[in-house]
Amino acid sequence: MADRKIYDVLIIGAGPIGLACGIEASHNSLDYVILEKGCLVNSIFNYPTNMTFFSTSERIEVGNVPFVSHGDKPSRREALEYYRRVNSFYKLNVNTYEKVISAEKENNLFKVTSDRNNICFTESIIVATGYYDNPNLLEIPGENLLKVKHYFDEPHPYAYHKTAVIGAGNSAVDVALELFRVGAEVSMIVRENEIKPSIKYWVKPDIENRIKEGSIKSFFNSEVVEILEKSILIRTGEGLVSLENDFVFSMTGYHPDYSFLKKLGIKTDDDSNPVFDKSTFESDVKGIYLAGVVCGGKNTDRYFIENSIEHSRIVIRNISDKIQKNRS
Repeated sequence: MADRKIYDVLIIGAGPIGLACGIEASHNSLDYVILEKGCLVNSIFNYPTNMTFFSTSERIEVGNVPFVSHGDKPSRREALEYYRRVNSFYKLNVNTYEKVISAEKENNLFKVTSDRNNICFTESIIVATGYYDNPNLLEIPGENLLKVKHYFDEPHPYAYHKTAVIGAGNSAVDVALELFRVGAEVSMIVRENEIKPSIKYWVKPDIENRIKEGSIKSFFNSEVVEILEKSILIRTGEGLVSLENDFVFSMTGYHPDYSFLKKLGIKTDDDSNPVFDKSTFESDVKGIYLAGVVCGGKNTDRYFIENSIEHSRIVIRNISDKIQKNRS
């Protein structure tokens, strides 16, 4: 990226929504670049190896590129291949493994610096960074032990071990079932009195039956208060319980990078939700927009790929209208 290169719009994040923003920018003849700190669709790459999506393939299509999957719900592998195909089809201007460090306003432009010591200038910025890189921590003793995992890759390494899964959402249920199927001894620790009602409908009977028959041990209305090398301490309604344990999977959700939003000058409200105009998705910092799940703040179940794709059209339309007005 050459010095003094000026873009109409710079997009931070090459997930599905970041790619959709690039496609819309291209359709509107805007000069753009997408900067991604990891690989293309980095969050999807970090999903569990055997994960299948909640949505059907056509609902997470972008740019009118057909997404045909082998089953009713696409797999992680199929999604990675699909978004590579989208990127190739539109020849999107994406710089992977380039993290945005700062964005400072200089006159009417933003000066954007990356960790490659590249500097470019842009009239507008779209933050489409998602939230998957930032797990919600329990903030309890022992959480920093190597046995504690906030992400799940595949079950095989944990076969025949004593495992604990913290949480009651889709991620926790998927992890518990995969561990159970490879012969791990699984216990679920859930703060609520039941598995969340929002569990994928084709998975819910499976987890409920495994819990009912005792194949997966459950501790409802409970929480882990300490993690030790060979055990975990659980607070239950009947008092403290010490459970032998080899691995802990803390599937307690994720949140946007609030420190990065703050660095950009974007305010958050009392509930940690970023402040932005709901009609244009422009933040309280003029010229910086939000798109995708980052808009939901800590309410990460508010936005998904399928209901966030429209953000790209709204944001790019607003940016394009501004550019035409300023240049007319």
